[in-house]
Amino acid sequence: MTEKRDVVLAVDERPTPGQWFGLSLQHMFSMFGSTVLVPILVGLNPGIALFSSGVGTLMYILITRHKIPAYMGSSFSFIVPMIALMKTTGYPGIAQGTIAVGCVYLIVSLIVSAIGADWIDKVLPPIVVGPIVMVIGLSLAGTAAKDATMNGNTYDLNFFLVALLTLLITITFNMFFKGFLGLIPILLGIVGGYLIACAFGIVDFSGVQTAHWFSLPNFQIPFVNYHPQFYWGAILSMAPIAFVTMTEHLGHIMVLDELTGNNYFKEPGLNRTLAGDGTASIIAGFVGGPPVTSYGENIGVLAITKVQSVYVLAGAAAFAIFFSFVGKLSALIESIPSPVIGGISFLLFGVIASSGLRVLIERHVDFDKKRNLMIASVILVIGIGNAYLKLGQYEFSGLAVAAILGIILNLVLPEEARSEEK
Repeated sequence: MTEKRDVVLAVDERPTPGQWFGLSLQHMFSMFGSTVLVPILVGLNPGIALFSSGVGTLMYILITRHKIPAYMGSSFSFIVPMIALMKTTGYPGIAQGTIAVGCVYLIVSLIVSAIGADWIDKVLPPIVVGPIVMVIGLSLAGTAAKDATMNGNTYDLNFFLVALLTLLITITFNMFFKGFLGLIPILLGIVGGYLIACAFGIVDFSGVQTAHWFSLPNFQIPFVNYHPQFYWGAILSMAPIAFVTMTEHLGHIMVLDELTGNNYFKEPGLNRTLAGDGTASIIAGFVGGPPVTSYGENIGVLAITKVQSVYVLAGAAAFAIFFSFVGKLSALIESIPSPVIGGISFLLFGVIASSGLRVLIERHVDFDKKRNLMIASVILVIGIGNAYLKLGQYEFSGLAVAAILGIILNLVLPEEARSEEK
């Protein structure tokens, strides 16, 4: 593992109260849009998703012994089966599927506890890790571009101008300001972009006007809101996808390893990171929320600000729980238009991709070797192009396919091609 980077706040360092407020709010803003979008698409209650993401993050931090600065938000990988289940079983079926996903994580964590994690270094060397981390960032580039340019199904120049100005504000605060303002460029970029979007007339305030100040999320708790029964179709349609999201889980741990200079696969251990992720999903299932996963958006914020404090992520979780009960504030954040999110995402996702490139450079990966060139090429093109694999009703993302093929090629290809032998 590489040495630790210069950081503003290390993982175990606690910020001052003023810093804590702004830095945590910044992380909450970064994850909010995606976390509430999943339940909106599925038909679940966004307040529940916000609440369960906050509680799940706090449990993750507790289970990983306060060592990993990660945020757990709604997972997009389960949208298709959840939409189908909402039409047939409603909340109860989705809840059982979500709990089953968490149980799969816990079972795998027990297996890892039994056999250890020494195999990680052999299975995931730099030539595999670097391209996978790059794919995590670059595969999201299309989402950022769509947010920044498309008003529904129509290209909107005003959207693109707002996105670019939001990006410019964020870069300016990150590059030319010192002190506290230099630590919260994402938050300031969102605020600045929001004000510009208001000037362009693309902010819809109707939701804010109609929202109540206090709004209790419509929790769906078994034996309280409904009488549970087994929905095997729901369990079998969602549980296998956990193995897909585990690939993303490993990728995010790799990115955090690189950014912090730690080895989280060994301490606190992959078994604990998986258990934390699984527990967060189980909690979400018991209150009526979607499965959760670690968020690349928050990893991007961490990379840009170099603030790695786990206390900041815990603060973001507390904000999420609080906002889930405050209707006006939740509605105000939901009113942030897509070009503002797109402008921020240009930077967030790009920084993640650049972290993967840095892995290859700092580990001195030799691309004169055909073996390395083959592995990196396959991972990058399949992952970024999202060459997904669909087997019946199960769909494995391009990232998952790329990661699996990269791991297989690394294990089977010889160190030197025959044409390179002397």
